[in-house]
Amino acid sequence: MLTSRDPRLAGRVAFTYPNFVSYTIARFFIVVALEMQSVAVGWQVYEITKRPIDLGYVGLAQFLPGIVLFLFAGHAADIFDRRKLLMWCYAGFGLCSALLLAISWRTPHSVHWIYVVLVLLGIFRSFNFPVSRAILPHLVPEEHFPNAVAWNASTFQMATIAGPALGGIAYALFHGPEAVYALAVAVSIISTILTLRIHPLPTSPGKEPAEREPTSLRTVLAGFGFIWEKKLILGSISLDMFAVLLGGAVALLPIYAREILHTGPWGLGLLRSAPGVGAALMAIVVAHRPIRRRAGLTMLFTVAAFGLLTIIFGLSRSLVLSLAALFLLGASDMVSVIIRATLIQVATPDEMRGRVNAIDFLFIGVSNELGEFESGLTAQWFGTVPAVVLGGVGTLLVIATWAWLFPELRKADQLTVAELMPK
Repeated sequence: MLTSRDPRLAGRVAFTYPNFVSYTIARFFIVVALEMQSVAVGWQVYEITKRPIDLGYVGLAQFLPGIVLFLFAGHAADIFDRRKLLMWCYAGFGLCSALLLAISWRTPHSVHWIYVVLVLLGIFRSFNFPVSRAILPHLVPEEHFPNAVAWNASTFQMATIAGPALGGIAYALFHGPEAVYALAVAVSIISTILTLRIHPLPTSPGKEPAEREPTSLRTVLAGFGFIWEKKLILGSISLDMFAVLLGGAVALLPIYAREILHTGPWGLGLLRSAPGVGAALMAIVVAHRPIRRRAGLTMLFTVAAFGLLTIIFGLSRSLVLSLAALFLLGASDMVSVIIRATLIQVATPDEMRGRVNAIDFLFIGVSNELGEFESGLTAQWFGTVPAVVLGGVGTLLVIATWAWLFPELRKADQLTVAELMPK
């Protein structure tokens, strides 16, 4: 029988723990369901209104609840049973899918009701992110946590690749979104049941859980104070936010496919998939060859590579070169994602993880949503190619500035509790 001590399982040791297996399968299914659903919603909304701006509202409806609720969601992840809260989130996703299915049956041309459901979906997303991140350190022993983070990131990327493809196929085969929404309901139920099988481990053997503070404005805002004092965490999450905010070129891929690379829709599909494929493969590599030393410098160099590859993509006129740049861009971004996720989880006390991850959720949302807006705005002002190239240059300038502002980030070595936790 293979165990976590078996050297043959060194690269996938996290999967020797049933808690992690149940969590990973449940999360994979729920991400596939949400990605399938996003394809169906986007197509359905555009089919109803024929207005591109309404596609922007789809993302906005899901993002705005996070701005309002992220503090409360993070605090909830710290004071309530995380497994139960995660189950409620997965059940909530299933409820949203069921409501979208009902809308498609009863009022198929009512886009306003779709937006209402998307706001509800955004509420569940606000709670899901911090609790799903905060529970992860309780699924495997500390020494195997980096391996769990790498595989968690890899399965997430696989789900984001498979989900849109399955959603598009189901929509086409059944001539409408109903089959997609029904499948999303079923998958959400499976994820909820799998979460029942999770039995989180204590923080460490023999250690009593920290006493929960009474809920107050001070405790709700405590995550900000902790991050401000912990410059290593502040530097890592702000670095990612500004790098992606400036260097994100994904929003402009339709223009590249149509007007610069002249490939058509099939080329756009390849361009959209390339970063995800690179990220998924790199996560598997890191799972088998973990980052043991110089984690901070590795993060800085990989984000710099992200900026440089953005410039190469921006200047490319070859589909092959563009795909290669996007593939490597996704791979370099994944290394920084794994380091940042491990660093935040390990350097944060368990009783603060929900609130700190909620703030990270806000930073990620700002970088992704505003990054798309920034790309569109600069492309409108300067043109598509200059916008992407300037974004890549901006990312490199951010790297240089952050390396100077946050020496703690440069000096971070091993991603272990002994080195990162406050003394």
